[in-house]
Amino acid sequence: MSTRAAPWLAWSLMVVSVVLVVGGIALAQMARSSAPERLYYGPVDAVFSLATVLTFSVVGAMIASRQPRNAIGWIFCGVGLVMGINSLAGGYAEYRLSGGSAPGSLAETAAWFASWSWTILVYAPTSFLLLLFPDGRLPSPRWRPVAWCAALGLIGFLAGAALQTGPLGDFPRIVNPYGVDSLILEVVAVTGAILAAASMVASAVSLIVRMRRAGRAQRQQIKWLAYGGAIVVGTVFASGVISIWSVNVGIAVVSVGLLGVPIFTGVAIARYRLYDIDIVINRTLVYGALTAALVAVYFGGVVTLQILFRALTGQEQQPQLAIVVTTLAIAALFDPLRRRIQSFIDRRFYRRKYDARKTLEAFSVKLRDETDLEALSGDLEGVVRETMQPAYVSLWLRPDKASKDQLTD
Repeated sequence: MSTRAAPWLAWSLMVVSVVLVVGGIALAQMARSSAPERLYYGPVDAVFSLATVLTFSVVGAMIASRQPRNAIGWIFCGVGLVMGINSLAGGYAEYRLSGGSAPGSLAETAAWFASWSWTILVYAPTSFLLLLFPDGRLPSPRWRPVAWCAALGLIGFLAGAALQTGPLGDFPRIVNPYGVDSLILEVVAVTGAILAAASMVASAVSLIVRMRRAGRAQRQQIKWLAYGGAIVVGTVFASGVISIWSVNVGIAVVSVGLLGVPIFTGVAIARYRLYDIDIVINRTLVYGALTAALVAVYFGGVVTLQILFRALTGQEQQPQLAIVVTTLAIAALFDPLRRRIQSFIDRRFYRRKYDARKTLEAFSVKLRDETDLEALSGDLEGVVRETMQPAYVSLWLRPDKASKDQLTD
């Protein structure tokens, strides 16, 4: 594809995807006006659907317009388009069902497509993103069987979901018009799920292999993707904990967290040079651990002081003094605790940089007191060897001009 046609096509797909999802939301809201008890698309669902399509479509268009040969951009554009069609199909089916009349064949087909097409959002980006990241190509021709397994697994899994008999998940009034009751189909679906899961694991392994062989630029890009993946996994874990108290809030949190996949992919491919990922990871580890420690100190201090106050006074009401004392303790612990956590993380995860910094600090202290030029030259060469680890080191000193004039005379 030419460099002129690629941006036009990519941004056109983005516009079409957004128009489709807006149309689906509008139809669902029209259905709710005549049947308020139906909640196929609530306001929160509409916001998350629009945010998902916008994120995948915009990131995909940015990548595809700048790097037309990179398949990841087109995959994201395709995911956004499929989710837009999913939204329009679901909204149309809901609108037809809200009138109370029997749905026609078109409404049944729309409900059928909306009931299973969302799975593409889960399986397609994960398998192919890890396998093709960051340049949109396989690490080597040896990984082609993994790509074929991922494609066949996705097709088999979607076939099982699309052709399953019985009522449709989001539309229980409609029986799957394309359902097939067959043992072969069940075997295909199970085999597809196994192949899809295996290809995900193999794709993650391919990313590790690629990082070991990559240059500095690709290493930075892979670090950005790994950082985004860690945030997504952490968000999913947090949403599981939050779901104990509120299922809706937990779903909202995981929906927002999944948007990190296209966002960090776009940053890794297009903007990774603007930010130092090592500093971002370091600060995340430091302030994440610091926040967890301070939260533990706060709640532990409040509970401990409340127990002591209750034991001494016999009153059940929690005094404000416990909160004030705990807050002051956190303010006093913030900076010392941050320095200790920073030092621990530097020693544990950034050992080479930590040792280099300590070596330079020791050399700067010695530099203030050293007057012997030969000894200082040897120390300087030793510091360069230890911190930069070059193949060889040589030190050249420019002769003093006055000494040179004396030798000439």
